[in-house]
Amino acid sequence: MLSDEEYLRETLRLAKKGAGYVSPNPLVGAVVVKDGYPVGKGAHLRAGGPHAEVNALNEAGDKSRGATLYVNLEPCCHYGKTPPCVDLIIKRGIKRVVCAMEDPNPLVSGKGFSRLRQAGIEVDVGKLEREARRINETYLKYITTGLPFVTLKWAQTLDGKIATCRGDSRWISSEASRRYVHQLRSQTDAVLVGVETVIKDDPLLSVRLIKGRSPLKIVLDSRLRLPPQAKVLQGEKLIVATVQRANRQRLDWLRGCGVEVWELPSTPDGWVDIEAVAREAGRHQITSILIEGGAHVAASALKAKIVDRVIVFIAPRILGDGLSAVKGLRVDLISASLPLRDTQIERRGEDIVYSGYLV
Repeated sequence: MLSDEEYLRETLRLAKKGAGYVSPNPLVGAVVVKDGYPVGKGAHLRAGGPHAEVNALNEAGDKSRGATLYVNLEPCCHYGKTPPCVDLIIKRGIKRVVCAMEDPNPLVSGKGFSRLRQAGIEVDVGKLEREARRINETYLKYITTGLPFVTLKWAQTLDGKIATCRGDSRWISSEASRRYVHQLRSQTDAVLVGVETVIKDDPLLSVRLIKGRSPLKIVLDSRLRLPPQAKVLQGEKLIVATVQRANRQRLDWLRGCGVEVWELPSTPDGWVDIEAVAREAGRHQITSILIEGGAHVAASALKAKIVDRVIVFIAPRILGDGLSAVKGLRVDLISASLPLRDTQIERRGEDIVYSGYLV
């Protein structure tokens, strides 16, 4: 017989099946256990589809009566695109609910647990909360702040260069690392780059090396220099973030190409304000952004304090002179540098992948 924690770990494993497909909803998994054995499992697999609890209860059928339901996030108690899960839990005769954490969504936020307890169901909350919060870090930031969870990533040599002096950067990282980047893209709502990256590298910014859905694309283009032949105009929806009072003729051309244009405030030096980009993304229910380039965009994002996580791919190469990963972020003292917490190190092919969260 497995423990509560072991069944909750199974809900976390199931929840990850929805990564990339349920936004702006959370990742949720559920397991129904009767007489010490799982009789139903489910996950929330797509936005607007059945919730994890519904899928698990439907699989369990009549065996739900008197059973325990394990779930990593508080069951919903309001009508959205689907009916409240708590109503079905009560109807199916669940005796006990074990949940990792409360849902901070104001429409739920303890109300689901309260309804279950009022119906005579035992509710146990808090086991594996740290792990549950981590897999739903995107949802938790978005639902509490209205802002997207932002990941900044780059690939560099051992001596910290992202390209040669001539701008050549293909490929610093290994194929295994590039596959991992495509995995990150598939689980992110939008990929963001500066127009310089588009002009120099002409990326597609799509998912190709793995099976998965491609994200939206956001290009920061204060002076509307996006080339007509740019590959980002192909495939998934493209958003160009530019400054207010930008060139009207170029704006009309972009919109004629099916591009969505955000005209946003500018910084004192005339560049589009990346903090305003994050706020606008949140208003469009873009809950996560992966920033992929370039060096000035990375610096702008760090200075604006919109970055939540940093992922650095370190390849076993030495360039010497070359382009640095972050350009324009000046720190005079080590004590004033930007520290990371909860850091992790892993291997991808010959590369080392270093990741952590900004304090």
